[in-house]
Amino acid sequence: MKILIVTQYFWPEEFRINEMSRMLVQRGHQVTVLTGLPNYPAGRFFPGYGLRQNRRQNYEGVEVVRVPLIPRGKSSPLRLALNYFSFAFMAALLGPSKCPGRYDVIFVYEPSPITVGLPAICLKKKKSAPLIFWVQDLWPESLSAIGAVRAKFILNRVGSLVRYIYHRCDLILVQSKVFIEAIAELSIPTGKIKYFPNSAEEIFDGKGGPNGNVDRLTFPDGFRLMFAGNIGAAQDFETILKAAELTKEREDIHWIIVGDGHLSPWVKAQVQSRGLQNTFHLMGRHPLEDMPAFFARADAMLVTLKKDPIFALTIPGKVQSYLACSRPIIAALDGEGARIIEEAGAGLTCPAEDPEVLAKTILKVYHMPREEREKMARLGRDYFEKNFERQLLLNRLEGWFLKLSRNEEPCV
Repeated sequence: MKILIVTQYFWPEEFRINEMSRMLVQRGHQVTVLTGLPNYPAGRFFPGYGLRQNRRQNYEGVEVVRVPLIPRGKSSPLRLALNYFSFAFMAALLGPSKCPGRYDVIFVYEPSPITVGLPAICLKKKKSAPLIFWVQDLWPESLSAIGAVRAKFILNRVGSLVRYIYHRCDLILVQSKVFIEAIAELSIPTGKIKYFPNSAEEIFDGKGGPNGNVDRLTFPDGFRLMFAGNIGAAQDFETILKAAELTKEREDIHWIIVGDGHLSPWVKAQVQSRGLQNTFHLMGRHPLEDMPAFFARADAMLVTLKKDPIFALTIPGKVQSYLACSRPIIAALDGEGARIIEEAGAGLTCPAEDPEVLAKTILKVYHMPREEREKMARLGRDYFEKNFERQLLLNRLEGWFLKLSRNEEPCV
């Protein structure tokens, strides 16, 4: 099949659509990706990229077509809006000519923003191809949950845009089962909505072998609780820091933070002001390929989200990576993410935004015999293999693609 993927983010930015694209090529499909100039998360174009540089590339057999956009800068609301709409406008304007010919399916990857659907709709009309939309974040709910937008007028307008986009899709895929009801409330037939969760990259194999970059780093001795990923509003670092204060008398409990984000300067300042320098370690951002080696050095992995109805519906993408890497999980989550960890038996959960209970949960895992933590790790890996394994999910996606390309109704 000829597959056109529309995504605002793509290699060298680190998103799971990168590996999915490669795997589709490995299965014999012809894959083109329409994307923007890479600028996430730093907010400026990656070295070697610009308005006249690397606008067309080949990524392990994937044809990559890039359109100009306004970089996200320091992620202020105005700058993000310009970033989102500049990509949507330029991809809609240039996409049909830069991606000539016909396609069997158009596939949209939407980890945010929803505006990525607009150029895809234009391409659907031009190419007469079915449109599949993979929802990672529910809009406009996620905007209000992180405080990015509070004005009801704007949220209502975004809601109208969401309805417009969804109604023009032939199939909507959701990363969490409980997204189905929320999308169906927009008068979308439930038969057009299918559960399609995230997996984890192939490198997350549970082995965590030698890695020169990570081997050179110094890790504190003791119980290592590791958080990996974005340091932003949704991740609720206020609760993490308060829990760290409650456990800091246990000087062998170390909080290892691997990642970056717009709240990183604030977290760094808070570590100093709260006297957490000896137990709270900010390791910065590292390449995706280094993550398994980092995880292998952790006694437990941490995942947190703010307390909000929309986040209770979400499965944080790091959950699948943690499960795949066979590490026990401590989760300060509500809803679907917590349910999966509990169902897997892969760790312990507690309510979101409750630092006292989070601290008690950490101490409980800290005092566990190593054998019990290793059992959680094994159960997590087993659950991943049965529910989130990459080839299993890709078989399902490929089947939907094939049916839609033949104008058949996709089955469950």
